[in-house]
Amino acid sequence: MNRRSFLGTTAAALAATGLASAIPATLQAAARKKGISMPIGFQSYVFREEISNQPHETMSRLAGYGYKNVEWCSPKGYQGPFAPLAKYSGKELKKITNDAGLESTSCHFTWQEITNDESLKERIEFAHQLGLKHMVCSGGLGAKTADEIKQRCAQMNHVGEMVKKAGMIAGYHNHNGEFDEKINGRPQYDLMLEQLDPAMVKMQFQVAAITSGYKAQDYFRKFPGRFISAHLQDYSPTDHTKEVVMGTGIVDWKDFFAAVKTGGLQYIFVEMESDQSIMQGCADYLKQL
Repeated sequence: MNRRSFLGTTAAALAATGLASAIPATLQAAARKKGISMPIGFQSYVFREEISNQPHETMSRLAGYGYKNVEWCSPKGYQGPFAPLAKYSGKELKKITNDAGLESTSCHFTWQEITNDESLKERIEFAHQLGLKHMVCSGGLGAKTADEIKQRCAQMNHVGEMVKKAGMIAGYHNHNGEFDEKINGRPQYDLMLEQLDPAMVKMQFQVAAITSGYKAQDYFRKFPGRFISAHLQDYSPTDHTKEVVMGTGIVDWKDFFAAVKTGGLQYIFVEMESDQSIMQGCADYLKQL
């Protein structure tokens, strides 16, 4: 039993015997706390143009909705939508983030940025300046054959080893293609999980896979401890191409959050290519959930 579990169990036991008044406030809080707590985050790509042109104003507004954490896309790798931010160092981008009332613990990097050792070393330095815990590859493992996937996963394992030596965790982010495109009848995503070294590369699950028939929580339970974060989306029950406020769509969020501890999640990021009302509604839903 770790320290946190011990404190929570002890406090709960004392409270049950009527001795709660003698328990320090920190222990009483531990007894009341259930499940796990994660800051509400959003993916910066959703507001790429606004953030690139007015980073402080846009992120301050999102912080006002209740978001605490922003997952950046590397401006160097995403030169199109984030070109105006490429001039900033990681340290400067961290200040912009913090001044808006947000933290940044994770960032997306393109396959091209991280699969070259020299480029990866520079990106690791950028990540340290930004204060990251997770460096997430935004795609690139998909292929036409199992051998190609195995080869690319070996590259990703090497990236993960370098990132781990630098004191961070490497992650891989899926899209629907890894589920829709199958090899010998199996989703490519399942092959990737077999080839990626769990000690070197964790997974960031995109909940949008539900529109292809795959639930995040099923993977969390089937592959415990393999995940570090998730991108959250929800869709209309009558039109699976239409995004809706979380809690009004097809995702069973109570079951999702019941499985996140098993999966190993540390962070969640809302990613809806929708209007601001949906992003605000999702923050409100997560706060009350």
